[in-house]
Amino acid sequence: MKKTLKRPVISEKSKELLDKQNKYVFLVAKGTNKIIIAQEIEHLYNVKVVKVNIAKNKGKSVRRGRITGKTPDRIKAIVTLKKGDEIEKYKESF
Repeated sequence: MKKTLKRPVISEKSKELLDKQNKYVFLVAKGTNKIIIAQEIEHLYNVKVVKVNIAKNKGKSVRRGRITGKTPDRIKAIVTLKKGDEIEKYKESF
């Protein structure tokens, strides 16, 4: 199985989603779909995935002196787990 999950997103918003709705947020590789993300999370963490939402964020234009560039595009996966399931490694990050 190809590595599609890059890293978990650790932020105030993701903490709130975790506490209130049992949703986990991950950065994923380009070209992955919801089915692949769900299969990899179930395989890695031994949990049952109920739903996967994807948010695509375009990179912003940046400028450092005369040189212009762009930050990378990011794809976030918001994963809802079955009630009672949790990812211990993710919770320890907060």
